[in-house]
Amino acid sequence: MAERVQRSALVVTVSNRASAGVYADDSGPVVVDGLRGLGFSVDGPVVVPDGDPVEEALRDAVAAGYDVVVTNGGTGLSPLDLTPERTRRVLDYDVPGVPEAIRAAGVAKGVPAAVLSRGLAGVAGRTFVVNLPGSPGAARDGVQVLSGFLAHAVEQLHGADHRRAGGNP
Repeated sequence: MAERVQRSALVVTVSNRASAGVYADDSGPVVVDGLRGLGFSVDGPVVVPDGDPVEEALRDAVAAGYDVVVTNGGTGLSPLDLTPERTRRVLDYDVPGVPEAIRAAGVAKGVPAAVLSRGLAGVAGRTFVVNLPGSPGAARDGVQVLSGFLAHAVEQLHGADHRRAGGNP
């Protein structure tokens, strides 16, 4: 039987105020706990201000070989919310169904404003990158959505074959 490999993740909290020490990061620890619950070895949360530091953190994480990087925060409509733009600069390709599912889950939980999140998901090298909203509740809900497929996505990035329903090869 093959040995199970523990996959690595980095959590990056994007917050101008938390990075300046104005208040504590409440969302990052939620994401860390959620990813650990999915069996990932998790570093962070690293707290950075929005803008270029997000791109730098993502590029560093990809270079370090993390399997997954999850950001939280910076996905709204504010002129200071630049996380999607900085993430797009790092991604090799998008996986649009992931943020669609995260937004849909928010709406299903009775949060109509979830559709305003501009978060992205995609692949940079062999790293799966996901932007989650910044509130603790939205971060928790986002990790819940990820729980259904994140391990499979990482397996695919590492060359695993597709699993098929019903045991068919």
